[in-house]
This record gives sequence, structure tokens and C-alpha cells, in this order.
Amino acid sequence: MNFAIPEISFALSQTSNPEAINSALQILLALTVLTLAPSLIILVTSFTRIIIVLGFIRNALATQQTPPNQVLIGIALFLTFFIMAPVFEEIYSESIQPYTNGQITQQEAIQKGLSPIRAFMFKQTRKKDLLLFVNFAKIRPKNKADIPTHILIVSFVLSELKTAFQMGFVIFIPFLIIDITIASVLMSMGMMMLPPVMISLPFKILLFILVDGWNLIVNSLLLSFN
Repeated sequence: MNFAIPEISFALSQTSNPEAINSALQILLALTVLTLAPSLIILVTSFTRIIIVLGFIRNALATQQTPPNQVLIGIALFLTFFIMAPVFEEIYSESIQPYTNGQITQQEAIQKGLSPIRAFMFKQTRKKDLLLFVNFAKIRPKNKADIPTHILIVSFVLSELKTAFQMGFVIFIPFLIIDITIASVLMSMGMMMLPPVMISLPFKILLFILVDGWNLIVNSLLLSFN
């Protein structure tokens, strides 16, 4: 029995229709944006701070892989969508919707879409971190509008890392006190061969439950972006 094998070929052809070229470029741009979307979500939103703080909580509790990475990433993503919802709504109403309706050009849509993101990043970026990259770039901006977006992004990420580690330090303190107390008690009882982590873990979990830890952490994260 003979089977017909389909033939696939790629070819370039000339066209006199500018709309066909424009549609192809739009598809290529859309695919590029989708490829870079995960990096954009991580670097220009609240995701970085949230996932680092959640990681500190798990390390402070010493619960190994509980909650698992997938759960922490899921929580961080949904919290990011909640925090960034006003920014996304402004981007849609001021940039995407007018562009799809043909009211503004593509360049204007990009500028209007970047404006809410830049405003969010400027609010969360420390002046010291911004000046660091501005000085290294050897530019003298007169106002915020003169600062390039790529400089703002790296400054924002640096500020987010510092804020997240500050919150992580505060989270570690009560659990560190529990570890020190349990270790001291075990040494006084002569149980030096018994790992203190095994004894302190239930007390850490109990403390976290009594203070309603997840509610407290999420509340602190939300307040940190106001």
C-alpha cells in the first residue's frame, strides 16, 4: 500500500499590498511579546518581591519543600495580578483599546502602555538605586520622563531585591529565637545529639498558625506596595 507524503515548502514572494506586510509584522511582534512575557512579568511587576518573601517564609519555617515551588509561584502570580490590576486596566483603556479601534498609532500605543508601568516602577524604586545606574549611563535627565525605561527596570529590580530581603530579615527573627531557645534547652538537658530542628519545627508551625501567618504576610506584602 502506498502512502502519500505531504510536501512542505517555504517561499518568499513579493506583494504590492502593504496591509499584508503590516499583518505579518504584527504577528511577529505578538509572538516576540509572548516569548518575553514571563521575563516582563517577573521584572516589571510585584512578582519579584512576593516570590522572594514567600521563599524566606518557607526557609524560616524549615519545612523543606512545603509548600512546593508550584504553589508558591501560583500564589505569587495571583497576588501579582491582584496588585497590578489597576495598572493593567489603565494600559488596556489608554493603550490597547484605542489602538485596536484605530484611534492611535502603534508608537503612541507603546508610549501610553509604558506610562502606567513606569509610574508603578518609579513609585517602588529608591532614588539611590536609580542614581546608581543613571550615573553609570552618564546621562543627566531633567525629569523622570528623560530616564530610559531599561535604566528604570534595572533600578526597580535592585530596589525590589532590597525590600524583599528586608522583609525576609524581619520574618526570620521570631523563628530564629525559637531555634535558639530549643537549642539552649536541649544543651541544658544534655541532648546534644538530638537535632534542634526536629524539635523546633512543630513550635514554628504552631507559632505561625497562632498569629495567622499567611494572612499577616499577605497583608504586609499588599501594604508594602501602597
